[in-house]
Amino acid sequence: MRPRGIHHAKQGLMRDPAGEVNLEFDGILFDVDGILINSNDAHAEAWTQALNEHHVVVDLQTVRRLIGMGGDKLLPAVARVTEESPEGKAIGARKKELFAARLPSLRQTRGASALLDYLRSTGVEMAIASSADDGEIVQLLAQAGIDQFFPKKASKEDAAASKPDPGVVEAAIAKVKTPRDRLVMIGDTPYDVEAASRAGLRTIALRCGGYWSDADLAAASRIDDDPEALLASLQAADVSLKGPPPRGRR
Repeated sequence: MRPRGIHHAKQGLMRDPAGEVNLEFDGILFDVDGILINSNDAHAEAWTQALNEHHVVVDLQTVRRLIGMGGDKLLPAVARVTEESPEGKAIGARKKELFAARLPSLRQTRGASALLDYLRSTGVEMAIASSADDGEIVQLLAQAGIDQFFPKKASKEDAAASKPDPGVVEAAIAKVKTPRDRLVMIGDTPYDVEAASRAGLRTIALRCGGYWSDADLAAASRIDDDPEALLASLQAADVSLKGPPPRGRR
């Protein structure tokens, strides 16, 4: 049987026991790292090693809390250099080498494929909104075995600054057909939540990215464990997003 369409929520096909429509989105923008593939720790380890090799003494936990931002934010925060400086470029290049060595060991998060299959079957529009660069997004999605779901992608190349600035989210919004007020963002860090909010979107936060507590993600409209848990809620038609969309561009 064809699953009931999430995009038909406004026609009343998905209702809670009281008969009220409680699932109101037609499109989803996905972060990649920590959401669709378990890559956050690998990023933190690669950055930490690259920084230390370039005589920037920093511990893993300091770097870990910055994962979700791009190098344009991380490098000034921990090394006091810009991403485009000679030192910043050297650190960034080494980080890419170290992360590439870890990539084959990474796996998709629990239930990622099943969630994406379900969303596609119901007609929900999906796109990527990530602070990673184009090449890394392609590699991550391929490693997770889910690249076929995402012909539409927005990356750091599409924005002037990475999350929590809203540029990447705005770029993804421009690539989809779904109106802004019918979109939600799925992320795993406060940076995702802030970027989405500044773009006028609500966020579903997933805990599978690790590190962040529910208190850190409290500004999200909803928090679930991982894609599998979110899928179970969608299939049961009991997903609700608290509050109206944040004020932002429409």
